[in-house]
Amino acid sequence: MDFIREQIKVIKERDPALMSTAEVFLYPCFKAMIYYKIAHYFYKRKHFFISRYISEKGKKKTGIEIHPGATIGKGLFIDHGTGVVIGETAIIGNNVTIFHGVTLGGTGKEKGKRHPTIGNNVLIGCGAKLLGNITIGDNVKIGANAVIVKDVPENTTVVGIPGKVIKNNI
Repeated sequence: MDFIREQIKVIKERDPALMSTAEVFLYPCFKAMIYYKIAHYFYKRKHFFISRYISEKGKKKTGIEIHPGATIGKGLFIDHGTGVVIGETAIIGNNVTIFHGVTLGGTGKEKGKRHPTIGNNVLIGCGAKLLGNITIGDNVKIGANAVIVKDVPENTTVVGIPGKVIKNNI
């Protein structure tokens, strides 16, 4: 129940369009995170088929695809959410905001760690693509539709294709 209370709090804090607490239960992000938590539970216990089955049900219901093997910290908020893809070896820190159409994906058929690691307090704009085993530092802002294929230092703003640091947020 703590997880549900935490998700409600996160959505209430980060979405100014929310008019009532009851609306949280309609949010795709809220539903996707519940599906993820259940799927991740089975994934960690090596029940891969059931974990993927639950994950696929969540994807169909919400439009958000979170692989059950991904590691997600506290306070993830996926705003709108449709088209978000989070790969198997992705690691997401605490207090991260992701907008619709974002991909945390791989670059091919590598084995092992092949998806991004996202630091704490990161904002990822809509349509951004973060690809490969890269690290995004803490307190980073990634602009809409940016394509990131290299590590990003903490406390920066990154935009463009390929992503370029345009601002140091210190």
